[in-house]
Amino acid sequence: MRWPHYEHIFFDCDSTLTTVEGIDILAESANKKQEIEALTNAAMDGQIDLEEVYGKRLQTIHPSRAQIQDIRRIYKKNIVEDAQSVIHTLQALGHQIYIISGGLAEPVEQFGIYLGVQKENIRAVQVDFDQLSGDWWQQKDNNPKDQYMAFEEGALTISNGKAKIVKELLGEKTGRSLLIGDGTSDLLAGTAVDLFVGFGGVVSRDKVRNEAPAFIPTPSISPLLLLAAGPAAIDRVKDSEHRTLFKKAFDLTNQGAIQFKNEQLKQKFQKAYQAVYSRAH
Repeated sequence: MRWPHYEHIFFDCDSTLTTVEGIDILAESANKKQEIEALTNAAMDGQIDLEEVYGKRLQTIHPSRAQIQDIRRIYKKNIVEDAQSVIHTLQALGHQIYIISGGLAEPVEQFGIYLGVQKENIRAVQVDFDQLSGDWWQQKDNNPKDQYMAFEEGALTISNGKAKIVKELLGEKTGRSLLIGDGTSDLLAGTAVDLFVGFGGVVSRDKVRNEAPAFIPTPSISPLLLLAAGPAAIDRVKDSEHRTLFKKAFDLTNQGAIQFKNEQLKQKFQKAYQAVYSRAH
């Protein structure tokens, strides 16, 4: 039995492609980590709506442009295991890659480009700065000392908004779609794709783990290859550098790295997996 090919792959960013949360980085720089972390986790766990805390967190921290720009450096230092290689492998197999994040646009976009994702396929939250703060008459555009003023409210600053962005990015494109993420906002966006995959390799959230049709609990995101491209895709990379990553995905999956909530989905995957596993080794 063949496992379906998912043409369009949507990634969350924080705690999915990088092991950190951008807002928590800002909070730590402002010595407000504990206070902000509690709000972030409550929203990501689905205990409160994201829109209730999004602006409150930024207003509490009141970051400078320099602090926000520094997030991208920390993102790069804390890439989720195999995330960049998974993106490159999927692209080599012809998949379209997207990033949809409730994080701040500048660091998310720069990090996504670093991972190899086209800028036009990345969506995150824009912020405005107060360019009249401090010695504004001596400052140039995009001055690092500019202070946060406001964020652009929209689909990515509410709990159930990512589905709208998925639909906008897909437009009239054909092919199956898959979204992977760690939070409740990602789980809710699962209604807009053919398969939602929960990721617990950084933070395992009960609601996501219990309700996601498929769930990856391992620090490595490599098992996603078998869900996105199908186990048989290893034959398409047999003479390339990507085969090593596929073999790692097989080994982890053999140890229980992909968990299914849906029994029918589980059986379908296992049949496809077993048909390929022996020749993959």
